[in-house]
Amino acid sequence: GETVHLLQLWVNLPSGKKMTEPRYQNMRAQDMPVRSEEGATIRVFSGSSEGITADTKNHVPVTMVELIVEPGTTVTQDLPGTYNGFLYILEGAGVFGKDSTEGKKGQVLWLERGMDYEQTEVKIQAQEKLHIMLYAGQPVGEKVVARGPFVMNSEEEIVQAYKDYREGSFE
Repeated sequence: GETVHLLQLWVNLPSGKKMTEPRYQNMRAQDMPVRSEEGATIRVFSGSSEGITADTKNHVPVTMVELIVEPGTTVTQDLPGTYNGFLYILEGAGVFGKDSTEGKKGQVLWLERGMDYEQTEVKIQAQEKLHIMLYAGQPVGEKVVARGPFVMNSEEEIVQAYKDYREGSFE
């Protein structure tokens, strides 16, 4: 058999979009645009990478790219300076960012925003063959209250969501 990886991303929406109709997108690797460089393949699931843009439907801007980088190769991914983000290392080991932070399989590395919100360049150097996912997006900047399956902006909204759910009127 073949090993299959399934990664799921839940995005917190701003309060004005919290009650938007739920939506699921099946983004199969073979259907996504690819940026190729010597020693690296970057698959764009959402957002863009060096001019390669995915046709993903988002309520808020999100960058999600898969990087497969051969040992000794260095690649970069530009992000808006206002974005927060993280790298999830599926396989291998490498050195990341301007501070040369080491990372290996199974680790999550957090990305810092750019100084003065300028464009941020994420540098990735593979020590071993790397397989990573990079996720980044604009912070919502609102209070977050989560309980069970609900993520809202206040305790009152959580109580109302549970009430609506129990009464069958949660929309």
